Amino acid sequence: MNPKDKIHGLIKEISNEVLQFIRENESLSNDRWVPAAQIKNDLDLNFAAVPKTNQQYGQKGWFFAIIARLLEDQNLIEYKKFNERAYYRTTGKEL
Repeated sequence: MNPKDKIHGLIKEISNEVLQFIRENESLSNDRWVPAAQIKNDLDLNFAAVPKTNQQYGQKGWFFAIIARLLEDQNLIEYKKFNERAYYRTTGKEL
């Protein structure tokens, strides 16, 4: 397997874990929407995205945003923004 296929396979595995986490946490909300902040914090998905010599003000959720977009493109999760906060829930489809 070439490096590209390995990397994309690992990203798919990560996406599946995030999907399962969202699915498991939906039951804690009446409308099934899971806050993005909770997902990022519980899974520790905030990272610095610039070289150490550059300046960034804190860790950001860029990695989770990529995973969420991949899942959304596959129609596996839905996104909504409410009061300046982002939320996700599953669509019921399987990965």
